[in-house]
Amino acid sequence: MLIAYLLGSISTSTILAKKVAGIDIRKHGSGNAGATNTLRVLGPKLAGIVLVLDASKGVIAVLLAKLLAMPDLVVAGSAIAVIVGHNWPIFFRFRGGKGIATTIGAVLALVTVPALLAGAVGLLVLYATRYVSLAALSFTALLPLCSYLLQAPDQFVWFTSAAFVLSLWVHRANIGRLVAGRENKLGAKR
Repeated sequence: MLIAYLLGSISTSTILAKKVAGIDIRKHGSGNAGATNTLRVLGPKLAGIVLVLDASKGVIAVLLAKLLAMPDLVVAGSAIAVIVGHNWPIFFRFRGGKGIATTIGAVLALVTVPALLAGAVGLLVLYATRYVSLAALSFTALLPLCSYLLQAPDQFVWFTSAAFVLSLWVHRANIGRLVAGRENKLGAKR
């Protein structure tokens, strides 16, 4: 699980923004080190790269634990650890992203069908509202339900529940802005 945390701590948006634009992405836009802020600050090409690389961290952490024939609890723990690493990276003074792309990768590798179902709803919410935060929260909220209904192992249902709680925590300011009607929509400049 330590390896998963360290993998998650590689902040792709911070590294790429510094290399490509010479900036600390955490000092621009929303201040978040993730794909959405990268999109707003540096455009779709770099944001797409960040999204894929961050999701890949989740996939790699889960597949590595599975490849090493770890018990389900360790596989699920590795999935949480990679997300925690992304959100609070040791290499970047514990200032990271919100972990949604990394969560997407982890759940696709862990509970593929529930991830696809929850992801489809998340995309519909994004399309209908253009609120990335609401789409992310919808996605993570549905993960435990879909995992449970599709009879995923208990440890994986617990993981998806923990991923939802983490998502609620890191999106707490977004939730406040959504309630107040002040949340930025996708395509709006910050």
